[in-house]
Amino acid sequence: MNFRRTFLLSCLAVAALGAAHSNAQDVLRVGTDATFPPMEFVENNKRSGFDIDLVEAIGKVLNKRVEWVDIDFKGLIPGLVSKRFDVAVSAIYITDERKKVVDFTDSYYAGGLVAMVKDGNAAIKTLNDLNGKKVSVQVGTKSVGYLGSNYPKVQLVEVEKNQEMFNLVEIGRADAAVTGKPAAFQYVRTRGGLHVLEQQLTTEEYGMALRKDTPELTKAINGALAKLKADGSYAQIVKKWFSNSGK
Repeated sequence: MNFRRTFLLSCLAVAALGAAHSNAQDVLRVGTDATFPPMEFVENNKRSGFDIDLVEAIGKVLNKRVEWVDIDFKGLIPGLVSKRFDVAVSAIYITDERKKVVDFTDSYYAGGLVAMVKDGNAAIKTLNDLNGKKVSVQVGTKSVGYLGSNYPKVQLVEVEKNQEMFNLVEIGRADAAVTGKPAAFQYVRTRGGLHVLEQQLTTEEYGMALRKDTPELTKAINGALAKLKADGSYAQIVKKWFSNSGK
């Protein structure tokens, strides 16, 4: 009787371990700092944003349930390396410095600096049209140095806050505003009245960060991303979050 009981308990233990391993295989743990709309943020007590939608879509392709781990941006890479989660996705630019520590997927979106003008503005259609115009920028940002070096004829109007930049364009005290792409499209999405010029001033690629010891997962996510681009799902997600049409 004791032998049968011991054998049964052993079988149950093995089954439990197998189930736990299977469950772990079915979960994709993703670290994010959901404070950067429209990439990732919390709305109505729920995570939302471009990165969130894209990762959830990738999870479906891989037949994995996404388990989100909230963490400050500065803790994303250390948390990934220490195996708190499998992937870090939070509008992370692919840089040579970061590539020394982690691997990245293929770029999934291009950020960078963009220019915004008021709807109906026929005087500024291209970046060259910014020359000689008043352009509002946030003091201390990349926009100031970039425009000063590359568009010396631009009349810079420096302000303290992003919102002030947009306000100056709305009331006609500035002809355009230059800011980061996510902030620009978040404004269009939530407020409207301005639109983003198609051509970008600068381009910086976003990537999903993974540990260097998980090359198969990196390959799988790249494959899922390629599939989403091929079937049109990726384009729909981009349109949802980066459209020049406000609410």
